[in-house]
Amino acid sequence: MDFRKLFLHSSLLVLHFAFSSSKDTITINQTIHDGDFLISRENNFALGFFSPGSSRFRYLGIWFRKVREQTVVWVANRDDPINGSSGVLSIDQYGNLVLHSYHNLKVPVWSTNVSVEATDTCVVAQLLDTGNLVLFDDRSKSTVWESFDHPTDTMLPGMKLGLDRRSGMNRFLISWRSAADPELETSHFRSTQKDHHSFVNNQNETYAAYSVSDASAILSRRFECDCLPGYEPKSPRDWHILKDASGGCVRKRLESTSLCGHGEGFVKVANVKVPDTSAAVWVSMNMSPRDCERNCRRNCSCSAYASIDIAGKETGCLTWYGKLMDTAHDREEGNDIYVRVDAVELAEIAQKWNGFLKRKDMLAILVVSVVSAWFVVILFAYLWLKKKKKKVRNKWNKRWLDTIGCAYYNETSVENQVEGSMSHPEIAFFNLSTILAATDSFSPSNKLGQGGFGMVYKGKLFNGKEVAVKRLSKDSGQGVDEFKNEVLLIAKLQH
Repeated sequence: MDFRKLFLHSSLLVLHFAFSSSKDTITINQTIHDGDFLISRENNFALGFFSPGSSRFRYLGIWFRKVREQTVVWVANRDDPINGSSGVLSIDQYGNLVLHSYHNLKVPVWSTNVSVEATDTCVVAQLLDTGNLVLFDDRSKSTVWESFDHPTDTMLPGMKLGLDRRSGMNRFLISWRSAADPELETSHFRSTQKDHHSFVNNQNETYAAYSVSDASAILSRRFECDCLPGYEPKSPRDWHILKDASGGCVRKRLESTSLCGHGEGFVKVANVKVPDTSAAVWVSMNMSPRDCERNCRRNCSCSAYASIDIAGKETGCLTWYGKLMDTAHDREEGNDIYVRVDAVELAEIAQKWNGFLKRKDMLAILVVSVVSAWFVVILFAYLWLKKKKKKVRNKWNKRWLDTIGCAYYNETSVENQVEGSMSHPEIAFFNLSTILAATDSFSPSNKLGQGGFGMVYKGKLFNGKEVAVKRLSKDSGQGVDEFKNEVLLIAKLQH
């Protein structure tokens, strides 16, 4: 008897040393004892036994290998710790990973508990560099079980959260009870559309989203709860006074018949994270929004529907039955859902919408009136400034001509002083700016001659015609009347 025990211990010791070299796999003939480890190929993760914090209990888990402080990302027996260092991990005759304690080798502490259609020798467990512990058939290389399908409180790259429709498995995260106790806590986390999480929909998977939100309530961007259309707070006092929305929302009118064949309809709620899809049904992967609405309308238990674009290729129809859980506004990546409401709610919403349109029309009229008034004010201001600018320009022209010794007459004064100017069509009137431009501001180089009453300059108009311009000297004895007569005489003689 002692020899058999010695042989058994020797065999286990040989297996222990054979396994103690850093390997990433375990086969049917190998075991992991407390103190042994599986190390992933690139040394990223380790699998072994650990005690969190000050706990004396031992757990089988996976942690980061290259992080100085032990950071556990997965725990196998979080609800059934092992007292002391008596734990051992192996693959049983049915191809399952099993965790035993030396104190009770008949009843496993934890097991993968899957059906493996293979012989004992072809099942292998491997710790990947992603942190995923995979149990697979070594011949077909098909995965039998993986830890990524059973996450604890940590999500790693490559991990999926949500419902596997093929197996019925619902993957979600559950926090530790404390830093020293990885036992299941009441706080759950399930995938959302934010932070680069993918909206997946195929024959095996569907999207699911969970958080702390109550029935038929929607979380706003200000982290305040509102009720969905057709619903009201279950406890208005708690909701509005105590700011406690944990009671959720209930239908405004509880008559069950009011939502079935009594003029009910759907109200659009735009840009939201869709409600919990674990209680939803994918009607079709390729259905138009109109057909999706008809499908939901035919079923009196259908509380909402959504026509969701899947990867830009197809439009799927998703319907909900019963309570709408975990809905929140999401302007960036949200979808539109349509909530079933009764005829009374539809009428109230239509009335509010009509009132909004009337207010919108009145606002439009007010805006047009204000804009028109401002336009008139700006127009009058423009005309006044233009007139004032002209007066200022004439004033500065007079000062400039006084400086160069030339009598100044603005256009109005000339026309007033030349009596009967309209009766002399042979007289052409030019404004001062035209004359100054033609003579280069009475440049000495353009001077043709000088008489007793002033100087004569040559000039060229903008059309190329050459003219002679007489400038009346300020100190000349010739008056305005004499100058007028001279102008008329020149015009008649074509001098």
